[in-house]
Amino acid sequence: MIEKPIDVLHSFEIRKTKAQKQAFVDAVTVYGQQCGYSVAVEQGKFGCRNLIFGDPDQAKILLTAHYDTPASIGFPNFITPCNPFIFILWQIVILIPFFAVALLAGLLVSLATNNETLIFWVAYLAYFGMLALMMFGPANRHNANDNTSGVVTLLETMATMPEQLRSNVCFVLFDLEEVGLIGSASYRKAHKAATNKQWVFNLDCVGDGDRIVLFPNKKLKQDKTRLDQLEILTASCGKKSLTLRREGFAHCPSDQKHFPYGVGVMAFWQHKVIGLYCNRIHTARDTRLDPTNVNILRAALISFVGAADK
Repeated sequence: MIEKPIDVLHSFEIRKTKAQKQAFVDAVTVYGQQCGYSVAVEQGKFGCRNLIFGDPDQAKILLTAHYDTPASIGFPNFITPCNPFIFILWQIVILIPFFAVALLAGLLVSLATNNETLIFWVAYLAYFGMLALMMFGPANRHNANDNTSGVVTLLETMATMPEQLRSNVCFVLFDLEEVGLIGSASYRKAHKAATNKQWVFNLDCVGDGDRIVLFPNKKLKQDKTRLDQLEILTASCGKKSLTLRREGFAHCPSDQKHFPYGVGVMAFWQHKVIGLYCNRIHTARDTRLDPTNVNILRAALISFVGAADK
């Protein structure tokens, strides 16, 4: 049962197996109905189930987040959204132990069987087996930021949205983001006409960091009128800030990529050399969910929906 959105962190932090997801879906469905919304569970590819609160085809704005949680074999998903050099370097760093373990497995099997031809095939299977474990293996133990923070922020915004603004916005929780953005792809296909023009604000990993950043998609960057409208969301709140990445390299790997007017919303820490970074997700250290970030985004998004109503 969910009495307030933060209960998701305490009662439904792991949402990976079918049973875990069903328990979450049931609890959030009841919560949404208690808040006065119509709730639908929409089926998609590979058994994904997206939760929809409100009217998805009449709303001007979609507020979204993915609710599935990742697997982990110990490597953090280290994201530097505005630093391509560090981003590429980290991908290489991750691949080195994968290749080393795969090669070692191939050599050991080859020596044990006295068959050199097995080296390649065993190494090949071991490498892709480890990749599969990263997506489909045992659930990560803690998921406060990825993406309980997005779910909590969406539910907080939904619960406190003024009655007169609710027809302008629809809230959607996507499934199967962690294995390839499958839930959002299914949603886009089912609601293509509406989403061709809707704003889509996707909340992913917003709970850990003092720099909350908006990443508009390519098409949105090219629409100066719409891009300027996003400035209403920017703010400075003590040590924290909400900023808009208008130009330059930006890597924000999440569900907003499927939508023409998608905006990725993520929180980061700032380092003087590498710039913005997120470093705990997909590990047991993903335990931070700052309620201040939730409140900043809730207030900003409600203001945006209100401005769209004028």
